[in-house]
Parts: sequence; C-alpha cells; structure tokens
Amino acid sequence: MTIKTDIIAPELAQHLPGLLAERVARSPDAIACRQFNEHTKHWDTVTWQQIATIVEHRKAALAAEHFNPGDRIAIMLRNCCEWIYFDMAALSLGLVTVPLYPNDRADNVAYILEHSGARLLLLEDLSTQPELAEHTILTTLDRIISLTPSSIVETLPECHSLDAWLGASEQDDIVMPTPVIQPNDLASIVYTSGTTGPPKGVMLSHHNMLWNAWSGLQSIPIFPTDIFLSFLPLSHTLERSIGYYLPIMAGASISYARSVAQLAEDLLTQHPTALISVPRIYERVYQRIYDQLHQKSPLAQYLFKAAVDVGWRYFEYQQHRVGWHPTLLLYPLLNQLVGKTLRARLGGELRVAICGGAPLPEHIAKTFIALGVPIFQGYGLTETSPVVSVNTLDNNLPKSIGHPLQDVAIRFNDAGELQVNSPGVMLGYWQNATATTETIDQAGWLSTGDLGHQDAAGFLHITGRLKDIIVMANGEKVSPSDMELTIAKDPLIDSVLVIGEGKSFLTALLVLNDGAWLELAQQLHIAMVNPEQLRFHPDVDRFLLERIQQQLHDFPRYARIRKLVVSLDAWTVENDLSTPTLKAKRPQILQRYAAEIDQLYEGH
Repeated sequence: MTIKTDIIAPELAQHLPGLLAERVARSPDAIACRQFNEHTKHWDTVTWQQIATIVEHRKAALAAEHFNPGDRIAIMLRNCCEWIYFDMAALSLGLVTVPLYPNDRADNVAYILEHSGARLLLLEDLSTQPELAEHTILTTLDRIISLTPSSIVETLPECHSLDAWLGASEQDDIVMPTPVIQPNDLASIVYTSGTTGPPKGVMLSHHNMLWNAWSGLQSIPIFPTDIFLSFLPLSHTLERSIGYYLPIMAGASISYARSVAQLAEDLLTQHPTALISVPRIYERVYQRIYDQLHQKSPLAQYLFKAAVDVGWRYFEYQQHRVGWHPTLLLYPLLNQLVGKTLRARLGGELRVAICGGAPLPEHIAKTFIALGVPIFQGYGLTETSPVVSVNTLDNNLPKSIGHPLQDVAIRFNDAGELQVNSPGVMLGYWQNATATTETIDQAGWLSTGDLGHQDAAGFLHITGRLKDIIVMANGEKVSPSDMELTIAKDPLIDSVLVIGEGKSFLTALLVLNDGAWLELAQQLHIAMVNPEQLRFHPDVDRFLLERIQQQLHDFPRYARIRKLVVSLDAWTVENDLSTPTLKAKRPQILQRYAAEIDQLYEGH
C-alpha cells in the first residue's frame, strides 16, 4: 500500500500558529505526541485536537499578563509536550519565544534573558538550578513559571507553579487578543552557542522556519505514519525546525525521549522511523559497538567487517556509483546476521537519520549506512533557519553535506567562503546592527564563515572555518578543523584541539575517551594502578604521536603534530569548555591550558 504525504504549504499556514491550526483541522484525532509519564510509568499520547485545547489554556494565561505583541518569552525546558504548548500559545499572541538550553550555565542564561529583554521565563524546576535561583536577573522578570512546584517558588513573588498560574487565569474574565500575524514577523530569537564570544541573538521569522521545514520535505519525504524520536534539545534550531515544525507540517508524530542516558531504551519502545541528531550521538554508538566487538570471537569480528565491506558495496551499487559484484550475493546473509542486529538496537524501524550541526566522520557514516542505518548528513546554521543542504535517499554521498535545498542559492567568494541566499536567511541579529551588516550584504547573501566547495556532481563539501585557519610562523596555512576531525577518528581520542598560530610547529590538546586509558596501558605493557599515572608516563606522548601521524599521513608535511598536552578531563558545559551543543569553546580551552601550551613551545 502506498502511503501518501499530507504536507501543509507555508502559503496556506501563513505563520506557525496557522500551521498548527491547519494540522488540527486535517487530522484532529491523530496522535501528535508521546511522552513518558513518571507517575504511571507509561507513555501518554496526545492528539492534535488535544494540543489545540491545551494551547488555548496557556494562551489565556499569557493574555492575562497583558504582554504586548513582540514581547519576549523565554522557554528553558527539556524536550516535552509543554514546549509545544507554550511555544504555540506565545506565538499565537504575537509574542517572541527565546529558547534556552536547560543544562546551560547560569551566567549564560542570565546574559540571554537580559539581552533579549525577556519578560517571562518558563522552566522545569527552579530548585534544580541553584545558581540561577540566586541570580539577580530573575528579579527583572515579570513572571517565572515552574512546571514543578518547589519551596523556591514561595520565596520569589514573581514565581508560580504552572498549575497555580493557569488556575489564576481561569478565575479572570479575559478578553483574548487577536493580533494579526504576518509571515515575516519576528517569531523567535535564538542565541548562538557563543564558542568565540558572547552569544548573538538570531532573529527568525515565522516564514523563515515554515519555509525551512517545507523545503526539507522536498528533499526527504516524511509521511503521517512516521514517528520522530526527539532528543536533540528544542533550543537547537535543527530540532525545532525539522524535529518539531516539520512533523506538524507533514502530520507525523513525535515521541519525546526521556534523556540521552535512556535513549537506548526509548529507541526500543518507541520504534522511531526518523531521528535528528548531532554527530556525537552516532560517534558514541559507534564506539560502543567497537568496544563490544573487541570482546567477541575472531569469527564475530570477521563477520562484522565483512558485513560492513559488503554492505557498503551494496549501498554504492544502489546509489549507481559502482557496478554489480559477486560479493553482493553475500549481502542478504550478512545483513541478516549483523545489520539487522544493529538496526534492532535503534528500534528496528528507522527510515531516516538526519545528522547535522558538525561533520560526522566519514568512516562512522559508512559503517552505519553499510549496516542499513540510513544516515543523511546535512548542513546549516542558526542564521539560515537552519538547513542549507542535505543528502537524499537516492543521492547520498556521506562525505558531503548533500545538495542545497530547494530555493537555496549558494556561491563561494574569493577566499573560498560559502555564502547563502534563501528564504531561510535570518532577519538579523537582535540589537546588533553591526554584526548583521557584517554577515548579510545588501543583496541578502549571508556569509557562513565556512570554507568549502561544490563538486562536479553538485554535492557541497565543507573544508574548514575561515576564522579558524592557523597561519604558522613560516607562512604555511593549516585548517585545524580538518586535522581535528581526522585525529578524532582514533577511538582513543574523545576531543582534540590543534594549536600553532604564529608558531614554527603544531601541537595539540587531547582528551582521551573514557576507558581508553586502560586499553592504552595494556597496549604499552604498563602496569597501571591509577589512570592518572599513565598521563605522565614517558612512553605515552610518543605512542600517541605515532598514532596521530598515521591519521595525518595524507596531510602536507608541515601539518604534523610535534608535541601534546594529554588530559583526562572532558570539555563540558559545566567547566565552560563546551557549548550546550557540544562544540568546543576554543578561547576558553586555550586559556585553561595556557601554561601547559607555553611549556610545549619553550625554547622555540
């Protein structure tokens, strides 16, 4: 039986609340969302009609606050149905939503609240945010809504539990405003991760995100029978546009994962057909697979390698890039023995796995694809709502970021920087006209800051960051991101930062994977009592440098790492060395390890 699509065109929706209204009209009784109930220990379902009813309750409570169209409302929740309820209620009143990462640092949250001029903050439980609870920024807000009642609610006059806030509005005779919302009106201010400085507020319109969802559907079809498992934070524009607005547009349903830690279990119970993720998730699964594989018999290891080799040839044959080969006769058997087992871990029904936010190493993408997990790499920026390009089902080149979406124009300037012009290009940066004019020219072309090229088949490739280029003392130029991505292929290495600006040679900071120290000690035949001892062992640097040079054999001779700083401490949001989207904060890392780096260059 052929399943038909049911896509709502942006012109029909007009704006994001209009998108929900049209979906409710088309399929009121279809399941919209699933969410785990901690009290009953079951997954609750919500229909589109039920969402519309709940949104009206939130809308009435917001109307009672007498906010004006254009006022900012901040949402600091993990992924859940309440995110949808509150977002749609605010947008339908002409308010502007400001998404915040629930795991972000208090000082960063305070900066965004102040810079955006937010009047209301919705969060899950203020008692779990002690640093934020004590911050003076909260006293500047008109209202704080906490999903979970706590003692902190009682100490802040502005703070109410969600139930109390909704209950108070039901007692008032509220005249519901009906603002006229235009497609190009500001819908959301999304703050960038701030890897190189204070985050900037990206202004996205209703049409920006509607168009992006619609254009994405022209590249990868989604059906009403599809189930999205949502775990990438909704404060990430990729998840918001493609994992939230797109399913509404296509009539698909969304299951909200409980947490990343429980993702493996949620995959098995929810059987998603669509996933959206950043590379880190796939990298962790890949690492676990290979850790487990090392414990298995030589026969099991041989079968796995054969399944990957034959599966990749089968994929390339299906993509019409290679001809038929006799080894393809083994594909059904190997797929049954190996591929089916991996796919079962992911729920067994996965049809589309979108990967964006950063490059996924090609060898990892190849492994998953060879075993029947359909990964499609894409590319985008918050400033482009966010997707610019993506691979497709019948034209998937994993080492690329695919072809531009429909209505996206791309070009490269003399420096090789990718520039984009599309209906998804942002309105500008909130209260930052200088940054806006530096990023978008008068013709609407947005400079991405990424270096790349388009090959003869039309596939886009990103090769590095314009501002990340290292210029060494001898004048040679190195793209650290290319080297870092290559070095990180080593399963021993969790994170890497290449250093060498103005220096005569390159060095690197390494963070090793959990558990990798023990494996390394065994390989080096070192009797290890404490993993910390291994860090200072004289053979470690030499061993790691040899492994790194093997990875970098295709790079120019001058692009070699000569010295290392090895660390056991992961770069996290908590220690301010990573953004909530798992991007390394280069300036902070360099500052944190300044003394160790200086020692590497002593006498040079």
